[in-house]
This record gives sequence, structure tokens and C-alpha cells, in this order.
Amino acid sequence: MIVIDPRYNDTAAGREDEWLPIRPGTDGALACAIAWVLITENMVDQPFLDKYCVGYDEKTLPANAPRNAHYKAYILGEGPDGIAKTPEWAAKITSIPAEKIIQLAREIGSAKPAYICQGWGPQRHSNGEQTSRAIAMLSVLTGNVGINGGNSGVREGSWDLGVEWFPMLENPVKTQISVFTWTDAIDHGTEMTAPRDGVRGKEKLDVPIKFLWCYASNTLINQHGDINHTHEVLQDDSKCEMIVGIDHFMTASAKYCDILLPDLMPTEQEDLISHESAGNMGYVILAQPATSAKFERKPIYWMLSEVAKRLGPDVYQTFTEGRSQHEWIKYLHAKTKERNPEMPDYEEMKTTGIFKKKCPEEHYVAFRAFRVDPQANPLKTPSGKIEIYSERLAKIADTWELKKDEIIHPLPAYTPGFDGWDDPLRKTYPLQLTGFHYKARTHSSYGNIDVLQQACPQEVWINPIDAQARGIRHGDTVRVFNNNGEMLIAAKVTPRILPGVTAIGQGAWLKADMFGDRVDHGGSINILTSHRPSPLAKGNPSHSNLVQIEKV
Repeated sequence: MIVIDPRYNDTAAGREDEWLPIRPGTDGALACAIAWVLITENMVDQPFLDKYCVGYDEKTLPANAPRNAHYKAYILGEGPDGIAKTPEWAAKITSIPAEKIIQLAREIGSAKPAYICQGWGPQRHSNGEQTSRAIAMLSVLTGNVGINGGNSGVREGSWDLGVEWFPMLENPVKTQISVFTWTDAIDHGTEMTAPRDGVRGKEKLDVPIKFLWCYASNTLINQHGDINHTHEVLQDDSKCEMIVGIDHFMTASAKYCDILLPDLMPTEQEDLISHESAGNMGYVILAQPATSAKFERKPIYWMLSEVAKRLGPDVYQTFTEGRSQHEWIKYLHAKTKERNPEMPDYEEMKTTGIFKKKCPEEHYVAFRAFRVDPQANPLKTPSGKIEIYSERLAKIADTWELKKDEIIHPLPAYTPGFDGWDDPLRKTYPLQLTGFHYKARTHSSYGNIDVLQQACPQEVWINPIDAQARGIRHGDTVRVFNNNGEMLIAAKVTPRILPGVTAIGQGAWLKADMFGDRVDHGGSINILTSHRPSPLAKGNPSHSNLVQIEKV
């Protein structure tokens, strides 16, 4: 197992064969250099590329694409930029030595199958879309897609035994924005357009957001980019006129709600829970309350049923279908049992609690049907194939309004992002700052549990070289700051992080006087992150940050 990460994380912790520390946001350059070795040493799966892909070389390049716009030309330096993506080229960008890149490429190219997987971290950069495509390209080059032991280059999947869900009603509003740009839609919604902001369904938004409904969501302030900017937007009642929050605790976000409704805890109510990331073992849990509901709190289903009732009998009937929460759970259990006759009946499962079922095919393999017969089982792409060269992305790159450091590319190419290692802003803020999922929390959930806070203190990781240059020792309180905000936090001085790079576990609850100095004492990374979205998905670039650190 080879772990590629700026940090030597706890997942590795001696289980890995090798740790290759990499500069945040440069994974795409590493992938391209690996591709250069695979191509020049004839380790690519040419029959797979010819049969299943579009745009690897001139043979499969779309007719409307420019000459030499294919992937092979880009990697070998025969494309428009004229730069060969050699290991030496990538070493200067990634900080991984060229000989290590060559070794890694040969190990990947000689392994059959090779399981290439990226976590949910590389895409959380300002160039995240391109990075994710570049990594996935390694599975494509080596023909490891759709086979046992291989992978598509993304996160692992899991088999679903067919749990019945609530029916989904059709949303009559077809206009959409990215999930990250909601603060823009409050602040200047009518200025948001399709080519500049990625608005879908219309060329521009007709109205701004005036109402927010936040269920179990600390995203309102704590988990959203640039806390200081978000605070300013939410404080202006002429913009967002009402915020309703439903939660268990007074989170950092709950403090911004006009109306706050306390929900029942999961331990206080019955529920039907499906599997999550369980590999080839599907399961369903029929959870029973461990204690009775206290005080005047009500479950979310009751709240919404009461709202539906006040909107009229037709709305109430459509929403509830005449069922209470308990009746819905019995109904969903029964429908799931129809697909799985061996599942215990409702009364028995109230006692057993869980039903597990192994995938009949032993292991689910993504894209297996496509690999077996691509004509009968085409992909959901315009060509029905793996589009190494994307004509849709080429069109978007030509028609969208993009800044100089916002790059959309038709190929899975390496593109530097804003607030990255080579940004001119590093002259002022020389340290890269990346986030990570901390073992003490699930995002911000459990961030208020004192036992977990004591066992896993919130710290900023910093390499001894960078710490020594700043007179910082392990455990010192330090000031981490940039143009977006600042925090006071303990320093974790460790060689388990690359020099020039720092890291903070995301999800810690904001502890700042937002009507005073706004200095965070809780270690919420979003006091330092940006609200500027990524170029294509208009997503959250929360792992691309530049900061300075000084001892307090």
C-alpha cells in the first residue's frame, strides 16, 4: 500500500509500504508524470484505450478537436503547451523525487490488477476537478476499469441490498446553483449567471435567496468557506430575511437562526437505516429508541407534517400519504423485505436490530457491464465511452467567464489552482494550509464532546523546519492568519508533515467574538478558507489555503 498525502496520517500509521509526501493540490502533476512513464515504457493498455475511450491519441480524438489535442500528445509535450510531463518536471512541482515517481509508475504499470483510489480530499482544492480526473486517468491508462481488483480511480463503492426509501417528489423549480455558492445567491443572486457562476436551468437567477431552512446543518457558518464573509452576509437582514434551524445542539450555526427548533436525538426515535460504505456486505438497521423523548421536542417528520397540514389537505396527503412516522418505517421495512425475503419480519427485527446480506456476486465491480459489452451498456457520456478528451468541457472552457487562474481543460491535465503552492500570494503567506477529517469528529458532529476534545486536541500540524524558523515549540499557542481571518491554536510540531505545509482538522466549532475581534479560539479552519468557488463545479476549495504562522 502506497500512501500519497501531505501528512503521514493515522490511516497509514505503519500499515503502509511507503509514504510519499506531496504538496497539496499537485496530485495532478504526479499523475501526469506517472502517465509519461507508462506511455514511454509501453505499459499502457492500448487495446482498452482504443475500444473503450475517446481522445487518448489521434485515432480516437473527436473530429472537431484541434490536431494534437489528445492526451498522449499532452503528456509527451507534443500538444499546445509543448511541455513533456516528465518525472523531473513533476518533481519540481510535487516535491516527490523523480526516481520515486518512476518507481511508482513502474509498480502501477506492472501490477494486474492495480487498485488506484483517491479519497475525498484531492477534489477539495481550487483545481480539484482537474486533479480528480488526472488521478482517475491512471486506472484508464492501465485498463483497470471494470475488472476484479481494479477500480475506476475514485472512492470505493458498496453494494446495496435494495432498501426502500421515501418517495421523492419532483421539484417544480428547475433553476439550480452549486451547493457552495448559496452565500453568493443571498448577497448578489440576481447578478449570478450561467457562464460566470454555473447557474443551471436559466441564463441567470431571477431572485436572490431570502429564506434558509437548515436541518442538522452546521454548514451555515462553521462548515462553509470564509466565516468572516459569511457572517457579514447573514447579518444583513435585508438580504436573507429568515433562517430556520433544526438541530440537537446550539452549534455555531444555530446561533444565526431566527427560529430554532429542537429535533429528537436518534436514540429517542425509531428509524430504518441503510448501509454506508460497507463494501460487499449490504445491511439495514431497524433502530429502536433507547430512551423516551424529553420535554417539548418533536421529530422532524412531525414538524414537516404539521407544516404540510397548514398548507392544505392536498399537500398534507401528498407528503404523508396518510402515514405516521412509525407507519412509514413499517411500510419501508415491508417493501425492503419484498426484495429480500430472508429478512426478518418487523417484530422480529425490532429485537435483532440488523439484517446483513452479502453481495450475490461476491464483489460488486463498477462498470463491469460496460467492460463486457460497451455497445449494449454505454456510459452516460455523449459518446457512451470514457471521454479522456471531453468536447463538453472544451465548449465550457471557451464560453464560460473565467479568471486567469481558473482553468477548465478538455483533458485530465494538471492545472495550478489559486491559493496554491505557486501562487504569488505566498510571498506574504508562505505556508500552505490543508484540512483533513479528524478522528475526533464526523465533520463537525461530536465537536462539542469534551472527552473527545481531550483525547484529540485541536492543533495545527507544522514541520520542525518551519517551526524552528519561527521559534515555535510543540504545544506552543500560535497565531495562524491570512487575508480571510485568524485563529489562536496549539502547534503540533511533527515530521509527519511536509515542510512548507501545515494542516488543521476540519470541523472544530467556531469560538470567536464575531462582534468583536473575530479571532477564533476553537480551531475552525473556515476562519481561514475562501468563499471563492472552484472553476468547474463551483465547489468548495477548502484545502487550498495560504497562511502565515507566528508564536504568540
